[in-house]
Amino acid sequence: MRLRSLTMTSLDIPFRQAFTHASATRAKTEAVLVRAESAGGLVGTGEGCPRRYVTGETATGAQEFFHRHRAKWMTCATVDDLQAWGAAHTDLIDCNPAAWCAVETACLDLLGKELEQPIEVVLGGTPLSGRFQYSAVLGGEKFSSFEKQLHQYLDLGFTDFKLKVMGDLAADRERVAALTAAGVPGLRVRLDANNRWHRVDEACEYIQGLDGSFNAVEEPLRVGDYEGCRILSRHCGLPIILDESFVKVGQFPLIEGEPSLWIVNIRVSKMGGLLRACAVAAHARAAGIPIVVGAQVGETSILTRVALAVADRYRDIVMAQEGAFGTYLLEYDLCEPPLMFGRGGSLADTVLYGRPGLGLSFAR
Repeated sequence: MRLRSLTMTSLDIPFRQAFTHASATRAKTEAVLVRAESAGGLVGTGEGCPRRYVTGETATGAQEFFHRHRAKWMTCATVDDLQAWGAAHTDLIDCNPAAWCAVETACLDLLGKELEQPIEVVLGGTPLSGRFQYSAVLGGEKFSSFEKQLHQYLDLGFTDFKLKVMGDLAADRERVAALTAAGVPGLRVRLDANNRWHRVDEACEYIQGLDGSFNAVEEPLRVGDYEGCRILSRHCGLPIILDESFVKVGQFPLIEGEPSLWIVNIRVSKMGGLLRACAVAAHARAAGIPIVVGAQVGETSILTRVALAVADRYRDIVMAQEGAFGTYLLEYDLCEPPLMFGRGGSLADTVLYGRPGLGLSFAR
């Protein structure tokens, strides 16, 4: 692969409905898009979602990082080149994971097209196959909106739910009660608190006060409060899903030794691209820790597609998968057709699975 151009632009797509959780309310995407063109005229595309409250990134900072290092990336011709740059600049990527994710994804997409192989094969694996099962995600909207959204998920046959906890116990109890009353066979619910509580006792009291049956709780305490999360997990009998508190493979020593207490949420953009996301997943498997293959709110089909590579390779440790909302949430997607879950939250085999690179067709 020989690059002719490498560009980054911002991506702002309106949502069909604003999405609310404890850390933010969003009405449109906040993303960057990278376009890599080869000397032969092929094009690869990558996406990253900077989030100040997750990794400290902004779209402006992503652009600055891109323009500072673009000249060096223009010399990348192989997967080994991408891995070498990443290994030599770990600290830089730690501070700019979404920006690097967009660059790496665009280059991998282009490499796949040059080699006429899907990205999984380019990275030494096998092509995607089988079904992928997604969770419903219920935000913190007013109850009338919540109820409407819940019934849409129920009509589609979802049984796995992620429920955002907003901090108003009466309102949250009402939402839990509505979900429980739906009578879904095999219902699975995990909570997401987005770092709502400062103390273990208040978190434990609140969770127990919700009067529900849950499988796990995500980010209940301040970012990085691993000891508090250990105590909370033991008291409540729920594993803790780490999201904002786990962004790189170097954090495993903080949680190894008690794998039953933890689940790691791997969002490809947050982790700094597919290569780093797979490294985290491989380490989690070795440590006996399950994973969620997560998603940033507002991802397009590009990041949905990249995450499939993680979910497929590490199916044995995936306890849930998020994303694939496409035009359920976005006014439009960049791809046609968009990658979206269907009945029961399932995404089945599609024709793109064997196609070169990401295999996506772009409408815009």
